[in-house]
Amino acid sequence: LNPGVSFGAEHFAETSYYFEGGLRKVRPYYFDFRTYCKGRWVGRSLLHVFGTEFRAQPLAYYRAAARAGRLRLNEEPVRDLDIVLKNNDFLRNTVHRHEPPVTAQPIRILAEDEEVVVVDKPSSLPVHPCGRFRHNTVIFILGKEHGLRELHTLHRLDRMTSGVLMFAKTAAVSKRIDEQVRQRQLEKEYVCRVVGEFPEHEVLCEEPILVVSYKVGVCRVDPKGKPCQTLFQRLSYNGSSSVVRCLPRTGRTHQIRVHLQFLGHPIVNDPIYNMEAWGPDRGKGGKIGKTDEELLKALVEEHRSKQSLEVLGIGEEDLNSAGESKDCGNSGDCTKSVDADPVNGSSCPAEDEKDPRRNDVAACPLNSDINLETLDKDKELGLCGNLDGQAGEKGWEEKDPLCVECRTSRRDPSPKELVMFLHALRYKGADFEYCSSMPEWATEDWEQ
Repeated sequence: LNPGVSFGAEHFAETSYYFEGGLRKVRPYYFDFRTYCKGRWVGRSLLHVFGTEFRAQPLAYYRAAARAGRLRLNEEPVRDLDIVLKNNDFLRNTVHRHEPPVTAQPIRILAEDEEVVVVDKPSSLPVHPCGRFRHNTVIFILGKEHGLRELHTLHRLDRMTSGVLMFAKTAAVSKRIDEQVRQRQLEKEYVCRVVGEFPEHEVLCEEPILVVSYKVGVCRVDPKGKPCQTLFQRLSYNGSSSVVRCLPRTGRTHQIRVHLQFLGHPIVNDPIYNMEAWGPDRGKGGKIGKTDEELLKALVEEHRSKQSLEVLGIGEEDLNSAGESKDCGNSGDCTKSVDADPVNGSSCPAEDEKDPRRNDVAACPLNSDINLETLDKDKELGLCGNLDGQAGEKGWEEKDPLCVECRTSRRDPSPKELVMFLHALRYKGADFEYCSSMPEWATEDWEQ
């Protein structure tokens, strides 16, 4: 059973939002990543663990962080990274955290009673904390701005997908609806705008889907993938693109997007599956002509050249962290975590930030243009908020000498870049049905 996500006033007070250029932004804040010693770490030095499993930043970072008092072992400051770890040791790492911006479009509440709350989720917002996102998530915004807490996630939408999103308010309601999910009594209906003239007749796609990368969040059709099924019906065609109704009968990651790409009609502005990296046919018919590694490299390079890695929800540091993850086992629509746990390799958002034993000790990477070994702890490594996350009125404005984000100038995505033309229109169960209005881009006469 989904235990729900519990966040309180102390979590919401870590930082605050501000709005700029059509974007919702989070002021940088100090945050503690925590973990208990993994079994494979026992008997190894802290330095060795950092050097082999936390490769997104150089060892010089950890030495500087230790001098600054930001690394703690069993709540005692770490001074010697040669210390050997023991079973149940508890590690805490304080980092200066920056979150990617999301659209400033508000979360609209469609329905609420004593059992459930149903919202219309904007595109670009993850459902709950995962990877680089914490405050810029549906769960946190509902808690901070609407006083809705202790919500149980009943289903998920990809970060870039908008539309109907339903939460249970109690474990009993969550259990009841979860039973409907297991018995396949739930119906989900999506609408999207795709490239070209989609066939007028119904199209059933049953191609199996395989995850290429959990880190970047990329899938493709492959005989070795999981079985899935999507029914498509064309609603309109404006001469260049079509509006299509999508009825997924299974819930694989990126299922609708991957099936549309396979059919040769990718979503018009899909930042993954409608890219040149897939080749001249953009993945139609499963023809890619690249290995998975070559495909991922090409996708990343294409976004890097456009300065749009943030649209994928990743940064340069995420590309340097440790290896790929295993299947998280979540067959629902999943908002993939990019750097949820580079040590365990799990990126299932259903696990992120719920269990304090589960979180990792990830940290900001360092540019090579700063000599960490010579930084003076007393003069330069002080924190501009306090370690409990209660930043002062001006604390967020100050620079953190250990944080690469503080020294990096990034282009903000435009609000238009944060909208993908895929919308969850309806969510129906045995005793409920919730709908949102048709998005503007799905009207018959809409033109880009």
